[in-house]
Amino acid sequence: MDIDPRRLRILLAIARTGGVLAAADELGITPSAVSQQLNKLEGETGHALVVRTPRGSVLTPAGLAMAEAAEEIERALSVARARMEGGAELAGVVRVGGFTSFLRAMVIPRLPEWRALYPQLQVRIVEDDLPALMRLLRQRELDAVVVELDSATAAQRQLPAGMSEEPLLDEPWKLVVPSGVLLTTENVDLARLPLPWLGVEPSAANASVVGRLRQSTGAQVEIVHQYYDTLTALALVAAGEGAAVIPALALSGVAQDGVEVLDVPGLGTRRIVLRRFDRRRPLSTPVDTVARLMRESVAAFDALDVAPRSGS
Repeated sequence: MDIDPRRLRILLAIARTGGVLAAADELGITPSAVSQQLNKLEGETGHALVVRTPRGSVLTPAGLAMAEAAEEIERALSVARARMEGGAELAGVVRVGGFTSFLRAMVIPRLPEWRALYPQLQVRIVEDDLPALMRLLRQRELDAVVVELDSATAAQRQLPAGMSEEPLLDEPWKLVVPSGVLLTTENVDLARLPLPWLGVEPSAANASVVGRLRQSTGAQVEIVHQYYDTLTALALVAAGEGAAVIPALALSGVAQDGVEVLDVPGLGTRRIVLRRFDRRRPLSTPVDTVARLMRESVAAFDALDVAPRSGS
C-alpha cells in the first residue's frame, strides 16, 4: 500500500470537523480540493474511508484506522517541533475543563512530568459538569474542555461557530450489576434486566446511553435515583438498587466490591474529545502543547488497568 502521507491531514481534518466543508475551512483550501485528495487516498488504500450522511461525514473502520495513523504522525511531528524549539521557553497559563474520570486518569498524574518538561507552562484544571464547562469555554474563561459523548448519538451534536473538536479516546461502555443478580452473564438481554436503571446527571453521556437503550429495546424499565459520581453509582449498584452503564476509564483503579462489570453487545462506546476555539494558531502555543500532552497521555494509558469481568 503506497500512501502519500500528506493526504492523511485531509482525512484527519474530516474526522475532527465532521465534514468536507468544515475540513476545507479548517485547512484553508476548497471543498473540491478536499474531496479530490480524499478520493486519491481511498484509491491508494483500496478502501472507502468516509461515508457521507445528512448530518456530516462519518469515518468507516478503515478510515478510523488511517486517522489513528495520521494522529500518530502528527503527534511525532509535534514532539520533534517542541524539542527543536526548546520546551523550557514555552510559557503561559492553560485552563482546561473536564470531567472526573479523564482528569483523574489522564491529566492529574502527568502534571509533575509536564511541569518538569515545561517549567514556565502552568496547567490549571477546572472540574465541573458539561453545561458549566461549555459556558466557561464560550466566555473564554477556559482554553479547552474535555467532553464525553455517547458515540452512537455523537453525530446529533452541533458545535458553536468557530469551535473545533479533536478526538482523544474511544472506550467501551460497561454494564454494572449487583453481584449474583443475573443467573448467567452470557448473552445478557438488556430488554429483560431484572433491575431498574440508575439515573445519571442529565448532561452526562451515560444518560444518552440509557435513553438510547430504553428506546432501542422497547423496554419500559424504571429509572431510579440520580447520581453524578461513579463511586455513588457503584455503591447504589452494590446495594442492589439498580444497574448502571459506566465507561471503562471511570472504573480504572476503583474498587468494585459487590458488583459485576460486564461487556455486553449493544452498549457502544464513549467518545472523549477536546473542544476549543481558534485551532488555526501555530502548534507551538501553550494550549496546543497541552493538547498534545493529553494525546500522548491517552496513547500511553494502559487499558489493561481496567479489569472488568466479562460475560463472554
